[in-house]
Amino acid sequence: MNQQQMNTSEANLNPNQVPGQAPTMTEVPFVLTTKDMSYLSDMLSWNLLAMKKAHFFAQQCQDKEIKQALEGACNMHQRHYDKLLQHMGSHMNNKTH
Repeated sequence: MNQQQMNTSEANLNPNQVPGQAPTMTEVPFVLTTKDMSYLSDMLSWNLLAMKKAHFFAQQCQDKEIKQALEGACNMHQRHYDKLLQHMGSHMNNKTH
């Protein structure tokens, strides 16, 4: 851990820490592990598949209410997919700085 990371970690420690207890953080550090990135990748895949399925079935559907519900589900999964990409991208951009 470099000096800047140590200073950031120390700044996030709880000042009201009880002596003898392991330190607790007041803020979540900006760290994504390989396992986190793998889980995010899985979530991208799940949302993409759900989006594709909802879109496909909406195109096949004759009932307008059901078609709207499926299109709404498709849009929701699209938003989730985009948000996950945004989080992963911001992590990758911050990692290079």
